[in-house]
Amino acid sequence: MRRLILMRHAKSDWSHGTSDHDRPLNARGRGAAQALGNWLRAEALLPDAVLCSTAARTRETCARLALPEGCRVEYLRELYLAEPDQIITSLRQRGTGNTLLLVAHNPGIAAAAAGLLQQPPEQEAFDRYPSGATTVMDFPVESWADVAPGCGVLHAFTVPKQLV
Repeated sequence: MRRLILMRHAKSDWSHGTSDHDRPLNARGRGAAQALGNWLRAEALLPDAVLCSTAARTRETCARLALPEGCRVEYLRELYLAEPDQIITSLRQRGTGNTLLLVAHNPGIAAAAAGLLQQPPEQEAFDRYPSGATTVMDFPVESWADVAPGCGVLHAFTVPKQLV
């Protein structure tokens, strides 16, 4: 069994005037990332490893989750604005541990979540996949290399608005 947590980065700050890749989180996003980390701990959903886009907003989201010290984080340029096929390829090739968190961007992360699930949650927020949206799904496979579209079983879905 493998558990995948797909998270869109928290709300970013458009006022900085930096490149898209260097855009940080805004105050609301910083609070949302902390709330998501609290939710992961409360629900016993802490990952063994993380695959994260190299963008500033995904890195900051990941850092503010306050994951356990032993959790291995790998930053991948290939996840920056990645299409769903690239997201799935990255997790198949680089996934480690039993529970993996992948932090990336829309629209790719939303499409990957929808494509991997057998049945998506019946929540309007899932269709929008707003900043901080997080889907947790389980796969009855031995290896991350065996993860396939339409095989994930929904375990949980949340958005920061539900947590704050």
